[in-house]
Amino acid sequence: MAESSHTIPVVVLFGPTASGKTAVLEELFGGKTSFRAEIVSADSMQVYRGMDIGTAKPLPAERKALPHHLIDIRSPSEQFNAGDFVRLASAACRDIHRRGLLPVVSGGTGFYLKNLIYGLPEAPPSDPALRMTLREELKNRGLQALAAELAASDPVSARRIHINDEYRLLRALEVFRLTGRPLSSYSWNNAPGASCQDGTEAERPFRFLLLTLVRGRDELYTRINERVAQMFRRGLPGEAAALFRSGYTPLDPGLKAIGYKEFFIEDAPGVFRLSQDMEAVQELIARNSRRYAKRQICYFASIPGVRRISAGSSAAGDLARALENFV
Repeated sequence: MAESSHTIPVVVLFGPTASGKTAVLEELFGGKTSFRAEIVSADSMQVYRGMDIGTAKPLPAERKALPHHLIDIRSPSEQFNAGDFVRLASAACRDIHRRGLLPVVSGGTGFYLKNLIYGLPEAPPSDPALRMTLREELKNRGLQALAAELAASDPVSARRIHINDEYRLLRALEVFRLTGRPLSSYSWNNAPGASCQDGTEAERPFRFLLLTLVRGRDELYTRINERVAQMFRRGLPGEAAALFRSGYTPLDPGLKAIGYKEFFIEDAPGVFRLSQDMEAVQELIARNSRRYAKRQICYFASIPGVRRISAGSSAAGDLARALENFV
């Protein structure tokens, strides 16, 4: 696959949590097939080291057979945002293509995927002084107060941003205070593969095949419940405890993730301990995962030009047929 302008093919496969993306990719690309690919993870929490079970990372053997990028590249204490993802994912896709392989971006973080496909919103750059002021306000006024301010100034962003997502909440407030315009008023570029707005590349010469894996809602929720139960059998409570012993808490970006934050009880501001009620924690993780899946489905529906693939025994074959007309 020799690189030329606007001709790097990138497959984007997305779907809600537990929809079966990893299994389909393994079936299609993990064996001896005519499609030789590498995967670029579009999961905002798989970037963190030490968070393996709760983020459903592919197993080491699976990653050896089918290489994955953007996994285990940050400490749980480090921030990772959409700009980081677009920059690193774009570089990974270029590198994979240069080596004669097919870049396949796959995951469930819709915000990352939309930024990769359409470019980052044309919002102003961060202002370090204002960001510091907002962090002080967060400490003094609390998260609820800042969330209420965002709801008043930018209700669209407030609905999109989870209250525990401090980074995106502060960014939305920062943009409004800097410009008087809500972050939601800044548009994405109109066409897939358009120029990037992060200043790192003048142009991203990609053409995208957009695919989503779909399941019935009841079936998906059953799979989520079963996946969470399996995570507990594999040792998720021990993984969360090890992270806590290493000094990480839900104040760190990584441990805000579903599958980890539910283990923690906050006795006082910034003072945490681990819950001893594993049955309640498991049910809370399953409930939060189901709610997240519902939000993912709604968000994915806002991305146009997507080909739907029904999950199940024929999914890999349907994906292969889509690739034949694309690559």
